[in-house]
This record gives sequence, structure tokens and C-alpha cells, in this order.
Amino acid sequence: MDATEARFSVGVVIHHRLFGYRGVVVDVDAVFAGDDAWYEQIARSRPPKDAPWYHVLVSNATHSTYVAERNLELDESHEPIRHPLLDHFFSGFSGGRYHAHQSMN
Repeated sequence: MDATEARFSVGVVIHHRLFGYRGVVVDVDAVFAGDDAWYEQIARSRPPKDAPWYHVLVSNATHSTYVAERNLELDESHEPIRHPLLDHFFSGFSGGRYHAHQSMN
């Protein structure tokens, strides 16, 4: 699978279908990139490993999480989230999404 097949991209604000939290995508893995022990202990609903997984900053929290695509949906509120690491990943927010820092290559 190619990462371009992922439903969400970096900067997109999402909503977790099961746990109800909002967050912003900071990285995308085309397939599950964690270890089997983590998957067995944490991913109790057994989402597919061969589909995209997302690194997400959780709104109104200080942690991030790793989430399977099937548990996410687009957040329709178009409101920003609150997280202390936003400035580390993004330069701004407009149009309902965050904008990544421009690289200086």
C-alpha cells in the first residue's frame, strides 16, 4: 500500500469514532508500524495492520496516540485543537486544517 492511499493527511483534524476525542494528524504510516506486543495490549478492537495508521496529537491533552484509520473520521467542526506541541509541527491553522512548517532545504 502506498501512503498516498491514506484517507487523512498531516494537518487534518480528526474525530475518534470510539473514544470521541478530537486531534490532528502529525504523521501517517501506510501500514501498522508498531510492535506486536503493543498491538495485542492496546489495539483491542483488532484493526487491520495492513491499512493506514496515524500519529495524532490529542486535543485538550499533552499526549499523542497511534490510531488505525478505521477508527477515525473527519472532524466537521473546523475548529482548532489545543495541544502544547502544535507549534512544533505546524505553522498555522486555516480552513479547518493545520499547515506544516515549510522545510528549508
